[in-house]
Amino acid sequence: MISQYARALLIACILLPTLPAAHAGQSRPIPLANGQQGCLMMANLLSSISQGDCDLVDFGVADTGTVQQRPILIGEFPARRVLPVDKRPARVLLLGGIHGDEYSSVSIQFRWAEQLASDDERRYHWRMLPCLNLDGLLAGPATRVNANGVDLNRNFPTLAWESRALPYWTQQTGRDPRRYPGPAPASEPEVQWLVEEIAAFKPDVIVSVHAPLGVLDFDGPPPPPPQLGMLHLDRLGAYPGSLGNYAGRSLSLPVITPELHYAGIMPTDAQIAGMWNDLIEWLDTHVGERDRDVEPRPVLPDWSLLLAPPETLLLRW
Repeated sequence: MISQYARALLIACILLPTLPAAHAGQSRPIPLANGQQGCLMMANLLSSISQGDCDLVDFGVADTGTVQQRPILIGEFPARRVLPVDKRPARVLLLGGIHGDEYSSVSIQFRWAEQLASDDERRYHWRMLPCLNLDGLLAGPATRVNANGVDLNRNFPTLAWESRALPYWTQQTGRDPRRYPGPAPASEPEVQWLVEEIAAFKPDVIVSVHAPLGVLDFDGPPPPPPQLGMLHLDRLGAYPGSLGNYAGRSLSLPVITPELHYAGIMPTDAQIAGMWNDLIEWLDTHVGERDRDVEPRPVLPDWSLLLAPPETLLLRW
């Protein structure tokens, strides 16, 4: 009797680490959802996001999901201002939740979505990705890294990644698991997709929100904004594999990184409005409209040739 009990206990101990994540208090991964479902996943976790917020934005879903096949949401806010034919609105990529445990970087996207939705004179084309790392956000407890244990903000294919990222992680962070850059540049599906999205959308500016350092970081071509509301410029440097390093240095795109003061506490409404107003002022001053790549007018055929005998056309063409 005792030996049977001991044998059963041994089998249970062997099998326990292989139980699904949901049994360990984590949310169960689900197949790729639509935009509304994906938004409600965040709203069910974060009290600062409501169902009304999810109804406000008609989120689409990327064709690539997270490691656990959760959706990457895309909110589209095209420009509303009519421009001359040779101009186009600047494109701004607004991004949150690269680190899943930085709740405020996700929630603030919805407050700014309210600004965008109510702006009848919207000057720019905004594309909003409220949470790149939904697996980390919903891990229970939330994690900085994705479901593969990779810090997405150290996984971008920056210059000399192979020779710098892992040595930096080993020597400068003491192999901190929260900052593991991954086995190879762009090894993670979330980063692979965002690299392709940047190439397809061709943003003129990227705004990537983080927490909780309480400063304003900036990478790429100057001039940087001196402040966004209560956040003052304090450039943190470019880490191997970071988005700021990749887009700011490799692609020469301005990358504005507001580092909110707290990961779990939202800024006040007045602080959020102040950050937004300063961002719009900087965009109006330093970005504005862009020159459109106007397609050359087609060369029309000589109508007299079209009336010529067919054999003449063959000789000419």
